[in-house]
Amino acid sequence: MRKAITPISPKTSQYGIDPSLVKTRVAELPGMTSVYLKELFPDLPDVIFPGEKGIAGVRKAAEEALMKVDMSMIKPEHSVNILASHHGFTLLGGEPYAELLKTIKDVVEKRTGCKDVRLRAGVGMRFRETEEYIKRYELDKYFNGKAIGVAPVDQGIPIETEIGTLYGLKKVYDADWIIHAHHSDVREVHFHRQVDKAVKPFGMSYARIETRSTYHQNLGPRGANFVARAIFDSEFVQKKFAFAAFLNVAPNGIVGVDVDNDLYKLNNKVTFIGCKQYGKIMTLFGEIDKCIAVLDFPCPVPYVFSAGVIYANFAGANTDLYDLDAPMAPYTWYTEAFYGKNGKPLLDSIPPINPAIKMCIHNYAWTGYPSAFFSQHIPTVVVGAEQAELFNRDPLNLNYMDYAALVKDTKTAMDFAYAATGTKNVIIFDGAMGAMNVSESLAKLLLEKAPEVSERVDKELLPKWLRQRGVDISVIKE
Repeated sequence: MRKAITPISPKTSQYGIDPSLVKTRVAELPGMTSVYLKELFPDLPDVIFPGEKGIAGVRKAAEEALMKVDMSMIKPEHSVNILASHHGFTLLGGEPYAELLKTIKDVVEKRTGCKDVRLRAGVGMRFRETEEYIKRYELDKYFNGKAIGVAPVDQGIPIETEIGTLYGLKKVYDADWIIHAHHSDVREVHFHRQVDKAVKPFGMSYARIETRSTYHQNLGPRGANFVARAIFDSEFVQKKFAFAAFLNVAPNGIVGVDVDNDLYKLNNKVTFIGCKQYGKIMTLFGEIDKCIAVLDFPCPVPYVFSAGVIYANFAGANTDLYDLDAPMAPYTWYTEAFYGKNGKPLLDSIPPINPAIKMCIHNYAWTGYPSAFFSQHIPTVVVGAEQAELFNRDPLNLNYMDYAALVKDTKTAMDFAYAATGTKNVIIFDGAMGAMNVSESLAKLLLEKAPEVSERVDKELLPKWLRQRGVDISVIKE
């Protein structure tokens, strides 16, 4: 077995412990290895990042795509807001998304003569997160002081839609034109179920808290998808919308850049990618019968990555999150509103959290997202007193450590997990690019199961998933 490849490095953030406190990465321990995703699924597309050209490959792909889109509506005297979302900065280290944003600015200025090009980067519950990204990637300098983070508690603006008045963020829409800069990774497929994923930020990153809360508190997952579509389809937004530019992302890396004046055309392609490429990884994860899950990535607990998939999705891998006709389709396990005070689902049709996860080792992950649900339902071990104290001070995670045990170091945590669970299967959510870091025993299992999973997705599951979403595969080019 090969040596495990390098995980994404720790990042300095008010939401995580100091990187110097992350002494050991689990991938460095004995018995760990890497499985390249193309070994599992040879039909995964070739990537431009990571690759020989590095970040320059992303810029070149973006420039070529941006030169083909219609920008004639933007005049030299106009203002333009490039709209970004915080999750893009956690993809493959963050540099590819930052480079896309920089390239959009450069090409817009070059092609239109417009010099008033700004960046508006939205967030979720970590209100200062995009401010950190703007400084980390020097976007404040690149945009000449016109790059700001916007939070859902900022001043709102009413938007009249076909379902009534909804609220966007005033700073998002304070330009003549907006450019929607996003990405095709599936992220919270347990929420949106790959329905209108490309449109989702209009109801989330770009919306006031009263409107974006439809996802989390009001209508719940899936039922809220139409809110984002209603906002985007409104006359107010349509008059400002210039085009969308997407990082085309597969589980193994950045595939390219797609730019279009028609967001719904891009949405169909995003749906296809999400179902075909990520659907295979997700279905393969469902074949794991028992394992130890390790969090080792600079993101909040549910958003740490392995094979391009976040931990929150792995916690739902005991179900088919893409099947809209399944009995549990209206629900997800990951909605605390569907659980009573006794910690059990309110309805029999609500699936439990993935029983294959026998223990979670929290080696490195951030605060800023309510995560006590995870430690309550999965035996959890947290490494280091500093990390435990960080969670104890986080208003969103005051009860996280009530359900978790504290150990002094990474090796002790893993030794305890092996003894307590009786399994050597380990999956590490550390963002390893192009591969997944796992234990040798789990690598063997995944390699054995992958061919059958690939055939099942191609012949049985993918046609069903696309049919449920009204996507015609014949008109989509990968």
